[in-house]
Amino acid sequence: EETRVVMHFDPKMAPVKVGVFPLLKNKPELVEKAREVQKLLQPHMTVFYDETAAIGRRYRRQDEIGTPYGVTIDFDTIGENGVELKDTVTLRERDSMEQTRMPITELLPFLLEKIR
Repeated sequence: EETRVVMHFDPKMAPVKVGVFPLLKNKPELVEKAREVQKLLQPHMTVFYDETAAIGRRYRRQDEIGTPYGVTIDFDTIGENGVELKDTVTLRERDSMEQTRMPITELLPFLLEKIR
């Protein structure tokens, strides 16, 4: 069993507040939407964009440096699995590893409340 290394910064103190990850880097629609989310958040907080390696490995890298939140842009985000989930993302919380589906429009206010 693999040990999970986590830097438990308080979200207000974490140097990087959120990681933004397209599920696949070879799917241009996912990368484009992930870059849009990065641009939305970047004026308000430190954002780390990562499209290399498997999504689990990207989460682990961010856990190790103490990034409290990860945002994944996936096929639901771009509407491939139906319009009801279009423009939503998966928000992952570092400490609980809990994942929540959230509209992109609610992402910035939610994160600002947690990091301020």
